[in-house]
Amino acid sequence: MGNKDRDALREANTANPEAGHMLVGFRVLGVRVHAVQIPQVAMLLENWIAEPARSRYVAVTGMHGVMEAQRDASFREVLNAADCVVPDGMPLVWLGRWQKFALKRRVYGPELLETFCQTTGAKYRHFFYGGIAGVASRLADSLEQLYGIQVAGTYSPPFRLLTEAEDREIAAMIRAAAPDILWVGLSTPKQERWMYAHRSGLGVPVMVGVGAAFDIHSGRKKPAPRWMQEHGLEWMFRLIQEPRRLWRRYLVYGPEFAALVLLEILGLKKVR
Repeated sequence: MGNKDRDALREANTANPEAGHMLVGFRVLGVRVHAVQIPQVAMLLENWIAEPARSRYVAVTGMHGVMEAQRDASFREVLNAADCVVPDGMPLVWLGRWQKFALKRRVYGPELLETFCQTTGAKYRHFFYGGIAGVASRLADSLEQLYGIQVAGTYSPPFRLLTEAEDREIAAMIRAAAPDILWVGLSTPKQERWMYAHRSGLGVPVMVGVGAAFDIHSGRKKPAPRWMQEHGLEWMFRLIQEPRRLWRRYLVYGPEFAALVLLEILGLKKVR
């Protein structure tokens, strides 16, 4: 790859200029990824809450999200419309480092949620939307006991397509709760699509899709050991836990992702 191609993958993006923050990032197979770490993201969330000019959303994305975007151009648009796309996955961190960004670690969704709650305590009102029945409530109770957060509300939607009436009722419930931040745990790509569709109708300053954080912090599932997370082996731990659900994601999408990225690096594949 020549310098011109390398520069094309590395792009600067302005986010929330009224708050004076600049996000820089790179592209992976046509998906914009911001070169941020958890402390930066937490600060960004606070700035957005302080100046709620409009609703913003954060996509916590790894290899799976990027591959979903290859199969569906509309989902690529959803990711690229996000106010921040963070690298939740070591392959994206490695690609960022290759682009000369100082990414020490991934922005792991469960860690981002816990860090924000731990550092801000009772400062903000939180709403938790997602998970199977009862999980959002258990998550909220756990974080309230641990860090003293304010819980504005919780809701676990049915595991099916909502009717228009149900969707309107849920949106009205969230608006009435008036949270400062809305945590969404519906898994990729559903959670990102939901945030994109509701970005102008909830009156919430910030939405963050954190997926597995709901199951992990509610105690429903165990996280991978830290050493596996830091060395890009979490996929193996999760595959062993849920082989029937995740085999395609890791055994099919994984090798395909590696092949497509290699073709892009060699200049043999162009993705806008």
